[in-house]
Amino acid sequence: MPKGKSRGSKFIPQKKKNHSGDAGHSSGSNQKNKFHDSKPKRGIQELVFETVKSLGANATVQAVFPILLSKLTNEQVVTSLNRLESQGRIKVGQKGKIFIDGTGYEAETDGRRKGVKDGERIRGDEVTGKLDVSRSGSGYVMVAGMDYDVFIPAKFLNHALKGDIVAVRILPGRRTKPEGQITRIIKRSQESFSGKVEMFDGFALVTADSPSIRAKLWVAQDRWNGAKTGDRVIARILYWNEKGKHPIAEIEEIINDKRRNDLDMKMILIQSGFHTEFPLDAVAELNKIPDELPQSEIKERLDMRGVLTFTIDPADAKDFDDAISYRILDNGNYEIGVHIADVSHYLREGSELDKEAERRATSVYLPDRVCPMLPERLSNFLCSLRPNEDKLTFSTIFEFDKTFKVVNTTIAKTVIHSKRRFAYEDVQEVLETGKGDYVEELQTLNKIAKKIREARFKNGAIAFEKDEVRFKLDEDGKPLGIYLKTRKDAHLLIEDYMLLSNETIAKYGSKLKKNKAHYPFVYRVHDAPDAGKLEVFATVAKRFGYVLKFDNPRQIAETMNQLLKKINGKPEQNLLENLAIRSMAKAEYTTKNIGHYGLAMEYYTHFTSPIRRYPDVMVHRLVYEELSGKPHNLSLEELEAYCSNSSIMERKAMEAEREATKYKQVEFLEDKIGEEFDGIIAGIIARGIFVEMVENKCEGMVSLDDLGDENFIYDESNVRLTGRRSGTRFELGQKVRVKLKRASLEERKIDLILV
Repeated sequence: MPKGKSRGSKFIPQKKKNHSGDAGHSSGSNQKNKFHDSKPKRGIQELVFETVKSLGANATVQAVFPILLSKLTNEQVVTSLNRLESQGRIKVGQKGKIFIDGTGYEAETDGRRKGVKDGERIRGDEVTGKLDVSRSGSGYVMVAGMDYDVFIPAKFLNHALKGDIVAVRILPGRRTKPEGQITRIIKRSQESFSGKVEMFDGFALVTADSPSIRAKLWVAQDRWNGAKTGDRVIARILYWNEKGKHPIAEIEEIINDKRRNDLDMKMILIQSGFHTEFPLDAVAELNKIPDELPQSEIKERLDMRGVLTFTIDPADAKDFDDAISYRILDNGNYEIGVHIADVSHYLREGSELDKEAERRATSVYLPDRVCPMLPERLSNFLCSLRPNEDKLTFSTIFEFDKTFKVVNTTIAKTVIHSKRRFAYEDVQEVLETGKGDYVEELQTLNKIAKKIREARFKNGAIAFEKDEVRFKLDEDGKPLGIYLKTRKDAHLLIEDYMLLSNETIAKYGSKLKKNKAHYPFVYRVHDAPDAGKLEVFATVAKRFGYVLKFDNPRQIAETMNQLLKKINGKPEQNLLENLAIRSMAKAEYTTKNIGHYGLAMEYYTHFTSPIRRYPDVMVHRLVYEELSGKPHNLSLEELEAYCSNSSIMERKAMEAEREATKYKQVEFLEDKIGEEFDGIIAGIIARGIFVEMVENKCEGMVSLDDLGDENFIYDESNVRLTGRRSGTRFELGQKVRVKLKRASLEERKIDLILV
């Protein structure tokens, strides 16, 4: 997400009784207007400029809007003013005064640095970090590399909320701990809030449930979405004027009669910074996209409709990102195409749909629902590679010789026609029994995939194939059972071709040029693991009888792979797999390529899931610009900012998914109080031990208070508790027997006692 404050927030007209309140639609996350305002037509921009000129010395934002709103929309005025200022044709002062060509601007700002607003410094003088807000209303910003958090007086919060990523100017003259002023909000932690709505003449106010936002949300009448006074709603902040008392919002959803578990799932999403509905402007834009594929577009593409093509996905999937094509060439070689939904054809850069996709950055998969990055009509219909329909795709097409070596690669925009929609279980049955549709094709695809996989592991890749916890749910979303989703050859087959495609695209992207100079690209990188974390992991593994050696990078991969094979199917598998993953660095998106350690690849990116990941959309655009000879328009800083936002939102999605899984585990155990389970100690802190129950993979805590009268000493370095008198020890990986004491949905907690 681009850094920098949206200038659109300066151009919000003063509220009037009959004003709709939808001037501009820049996000509350304060994103750069270049990517979050639609470009005005030349004539509209000139009309706005002429209006400013005609007002002369009396030109202000407040004066311009009433004149133009009879001819233009609020968004057109906002966008034009933004563009005029970015072109240097106007400057806007603190109080909304507009200067032609900047004349008089420095005098009005009392000699402050030109183009920099009050309380703001150029980017090099700022620090950035995450904001925490105390009960008193003041804040603290945690900045990497600083010994102390930066104290922010309440008057200098600048509408920032708890959890926001912010830029801070350190105030001079403070001789003890640093004190600062928030100059801009880089990324909102949360934009949607639940609350109660009250209607007035032409507008409504929403009082949020969350104590993190004290101001009431102001909603124009055309954005009530059917709500009425007294309704409980979810409202989304659209923008917050720098001087405004209320954030401007729209009502996304009415939640009066929601089931408790349904509402709690929605709260998990919005508290993680995601949205349960799409903005009205994006929906309006979506409705204008035609269903039919234009023949002119098909003629410009490589036509693969005559080649056998099918999809392989989960049985309940509807958003089919990828398809595989297969044919034997005249020379006897195998041609295998990896065809990816061409989302960028529909998601026009800078559109309202694109802005929303960039803000979300990823789809979120909870146990009972999907919070999609794209609206359902795009994700499940227009873009989804559904069977027996012509679809637009972006493809990597590989020619393999008879030894299964890649001898030729083509990257192209294509049109395909899928002949069959397979579930993973269907393909697995064909591979195991040798019976069913396309037996020969699937078996050959599997043989080639295994060859690709073998080469990857020989090169030093690590085989993380962790089983995933899944729930059997009734019609109301209540868990009836818990099971593990196991990855088999059908899953690995698809994964191998996706990895090959991603690596191929990354190698191509590393050679992008602009004016004969290197142009930045979007990579998916993974750093080498931390030695200290590996040492802790080795200590835990040793308690199960596994001796691990991590003397060099090559040995790390070999040792990990050997361990993962040995623990497969054993009680300690889930614990050790989790600890192994935690010992690794986190993968992230960036323009700075350092390779992918876990995959043992020098170049790697994400290209194959644009329906659910925004970085893939960026990669599609960059590659197509290069293939078609079109100019690359984004700067290194802008690309890196988009990457940063995608990494942030990916982590938020993972947190939401973990929280939702924990919720369903608690819900599953609510009626099992007093039952006993075998368990393994999965974590230890000074307050007690965390036990994973082997039967259902649920994790609960045995409090120190429930360990008897013994005085336990916590050894942080060795991660153990030791009884001072008895010498009783509790260590990671230790097997125990526990009884369920309490399961609280309010606290999302499972309390256990030892048997």
